[in-house]
Amino acid sequence: MGVIEDVYGDLDTDVEFEEFEAAVEDKVEQMGGLADEETAAMLIAHELRDEEAETIADIEPGMNDVKFLGKVTAIGDVKTFERDGEDAEEGRVCNVDVADASGSVRVALWDDMAVAADEELEVGQVVRVMGRPKEGYSGLEVSADKVEPDEDAEVDVQVLDTYQVEDLSLGASDVDLVGQVLDTDAVRTFDRDDGSEGRVANLTVGDETGRVRVTLWDGKADLAEEFEAGEVVEVGDGYVRERDGDLELHVGDRGTVERVDEDVEYVPETADIAEVEIDQIVDIGGGVIETDPVRTFDRDDGSEGQVRNVRIKDDTGEIRVALWGEKADRDIDLADQVVFTDVEIQDGWQDDLEASANWRSTVTVLDEGSSASGGGGDGGAERGASDTGLGAFAEDGQKAAAEAVAGESGDDEAGDSGSGGAAAATAAATEGVEFTGTVVQTGDPVVLDDGQQTKSVATDASLRLGEEVTVRGTERDGTIDADDVF
Repeated sequence: MGVIEDVYGDLDTDVEFEEFEAAVEDKVEQMGGLADEETAAMLIAHELRDEEAETIADIEPGMNDVKFLGKVTAIGDVKTFERDGEDAEEGRVCNVDVADASGSVRVALWDDMAVAADEELEVGQVVRVMGRPKEGYSGLEVSADKVEPDEDAEVDVQVLDTYQVEDLSLGASDVDLVGQVLDTDAVRTFDRDDGSEGRVANLTVGDETGRVRVTLWDGKADLAEEFEAGEVVEVGDGYVRERDGDLELHVGDRGTVERVDEDVEYVPETADIAEVEIDQIVDIGGGVIETDPVRTFDRDDGSEGQVRNVRIKDDTGEIRVALWGEKADRDIDLADQVVFTDVEIQDGWQDDLEASANWRSTVTVLDEGSSASGGGGDGGAERGASDTGLGAFAEDGQKAAAEAVAGESGDDEAGDSGSGGAAAATAAATEGVEFTGTVVQTGDPVVLDDGQQTKSVATDASLRLGEEVTVRGTERDGTIDADDVF
């Protein structure tokens, strides 16, 4: 056996030996004696050798022709285009999404292959693809030379008609999912490698099974500004990618996001504030007991940043939350029930733990009557709109606090609802009381909350938000006229 046969025998190629041998002889002639048969055979083998990709995630732009196995998750329409040249025939292309457990890639099939794909390929089929990887408009794509169904192979990728968050897996495409909007971000711009400007924005949506970040690209980015937290939307033709270890649902030129009239409930499971530890990434929730104004600062690169601190309290404790960037502008008021997801617990001021809400976090102000499910006990933020305590501040802190202690919001300790409650409050006007709580409102009156109920307090004492104090005095018309504050 000669050297040409030896090199050919080590090749995994569809090229016949006669073609390979002829190519080697041509190479020897082209190089004018600079290469012998063995060298020429090695050069031809390198040109012909297909790079077998173990997974789709191994494919990179600039590789030689690759072969890989995947499951068809979406088949696009056949599109026509004009080729250059006066007598050039009309071109056709069909984009097919192919995925395995490691990820997904778009495969472009041209002309007769495009027609065959439209007529013969089906979503859910396992195929072997041979083609040339390149960087396309929407990311990595493979221009196919050959696509063959493989009925005996198996690829662990789920293809569903409709998805819930828990069904999402890396590589899934053509995803339709209905969820409740939890948070939105503004549109951001960036420069692509080719010099063009890209646009991106994010939504976070949740359903009964979990939540997922939705990334909207270019022409779809403006959709993020059309929706508000609490609305229910349907994401159509999305595809799943991974970022920093988390799955994201992406929406490109084929995708849609539309408001729908459906009931979807997202109930976050929050950790008890007393149990969080430094360096954890957790979800927490509670009532807002302190808010600070937005502060701006200069970054090292000369740009301006902003941050705002709020303090929340659940049944187990309280913690300061730092809202960075656009999250600092969120409309959060005293006594709102708020859930923060994916916050990082850090060592804060005066050795106090602090939660940092950054780009990956979401901020959800719950509707009246909504609750967050805590990690243990009664939960970190479970208070309905009929409760007293922080829930009594749902619309107007001062007014609701006065109503709560006067019995108009259903507080048993203040008497029955309606005129009976008011009568009970009046009857107790001359009774001496002692009440300990956290300052959730300063001014006139001061409002204290002990986690179960709120009390309005008339006092000249200088108190700050978040401070725990005890007051003694006479309660009149729902307000404690404090003689002592300590």
